[in-house]
Amino acid sequence: MAHGKRYRAALEKFDRVRLYPVDEAVVLLKENAQAKFDETVEVALNLGVDPRHADQMVRGTVNLPHGSGKTVRVLVFATGEKAVEAEEAGADFVGAGELAEKIKGGWYDFDAVVATPDMMKDVGKLGSVLGPRKLMPSPKAGTVTQEVGRTVKELKAGKIEFRVDKQGIIAVAVGKASFSKEKLEENIRSLVDAVNRARPSAAKGAYLERMTLSTTMGPGIKIDRASVARE
Repeated sequence: MAHGKRYRAALEKFDRVRLYPVDEAVVLLKENAQAKFDETVEVALNLGVDPRHADQMVRGTVNLPHGSGKTVRVLVFATGEKAVEAEEAGADFVGAGELAEKIKGGWYDFDAVVATPDMMKDVGKLGSVLGPRKLMPSPKAGTVTQEVGRTVKELKAGKIEFRVDKQGIIAVAVGKASFSKEKLEENIRSLVDAVNRARPSAAKGAYLERMTLSTTMGPGIKIDRASVARE
């Protein structure tokens, strides 16, 4: 794949082999973000786990202190008082069977899905369409809950879910290039903390093997993992 002039110019500004402290990497990243739009900043973590084994699956949530920079459209499956609670909390779409039918018809104008436990008998039927899009509500992610109001507010404020893929990698957006250096660093450290806390007991040896920071249009910068550890 041939890269453009901007990408190649960004490559010349840092050492592709060196492991950079996270604070230096964020500065470089912001300097290299020259696109005409506000580029997303993404962290990629290579973990020493084998996701093919259920006891080595890594999954969890984290409240990014400064949000992801993305406007999150939240859909809630609920009825009665819980539906009212969701609406008052700022949910974008609230309903039951009619929303399920709309989704079956190919509508996906939302970024997160929350459901009360009693609704899962209907929502479960959407697994084949919501699952591949990583939108299926689950108790582990806190999106199957009676606390719909609190959950909607958290998602709107920057709560995100992470999950290791088949290659043992977690890739998560942690903000925008326009964020201050301090805000990006805090979001990155919060993510790494959460992933470390989610370490499965079955994982042996090195857990966080490699870490890379990149923007939408830019090359990845390798991070010194020790520089991300909380003091």
